[in-house]
Amino acid sequence: MTADRSPKFDQILGVRFFNGTADEAVNYISEKGGYTVVPAAPALVKLQYGLEFREAIAESDLAIPDSGLMVILWRLLRGRRLRRLSGLAYLKALVNQPGFGSGSNKVLWIVPSESARTKARQWAQVNQFVSDNESFYIAPRYSSPVRDETLLKSIESQRPNHIVIGIGGGPQEKLGRYLRNNLQYRPAIHCVGAALGFLTGDQVAIPNWADRFYLGWLLRLFAQPSIFIPRLARALVLPWLIFRYGENLPPMKHQAEAKW
Repeated sequence: MTADRSPKFDQILGVRFFNGTADEAVNYISEKGGYTVVPAAPALVKLQYGLEFREAIAESDLAIPDSGLMVILWRLLRGRRLRRLSGLAYLKALVNQPGFGSGSNKVLWIVPSESARTKARQWAQVNQFVSDNESFYIAPRYSSPVRDETLLKSIESQRPNHIVIGIGGGPQEKLGRYLRNNLQYRPAIHCVGAALGFLTGDQVAIPNWADRFYLGWLLRLFAQPSIFIPRLARALVLPWLIFRYGENLPPMKHQAEAKW
């Protein structure tokens, strides 16, 4: 009798979270295609505000449990174990796949700025990934709803196997959904946010020990307190949401009630 090797998922706040290893998650989305999201605790709170963002998270093909707070709360409040999987661990597993970013296994890197592209390209060269101009795209500042016909046409002409989006939470999930729904083929789209910057040097580096012990947020807090103190404050709502709604999406609130 063979063991059941089908992927395991846990639904939390209406989002189906993958419950497995980084390699298993990467293999799953690489085979199935679609887009991966990596929602942190503030993003889960934000499910109550903004229909486009809510749909982008809830309709994702793969959501990984990056939030250590969510994993702990799920265990304490629901008595269920969920393996925490950070966006950084996921991205490391992705780029360490045999043949990734070389030969016919094409990758498109979507970054937020010219400086981010420069650092990503240098990092790609060091790691012997294809690093020509066509492998990098600087995303504009998107309005809502997110649309990018220029990017769509470029992807259709290049047909990369993987699209790595590192432009930050909110726009990147919307962009991932837009691309999945409008491309004429089905690549693996990875919405990894700051994790790409952690590897390329565009963001503060997160050591393996800090990532393992759920302390990446603390290093980022010290590096950019004006940004991360408000984000952490918003995350304080998460225990109530999980206690009240569990597996179900919380109801929408009026956008004016959002404080971000």
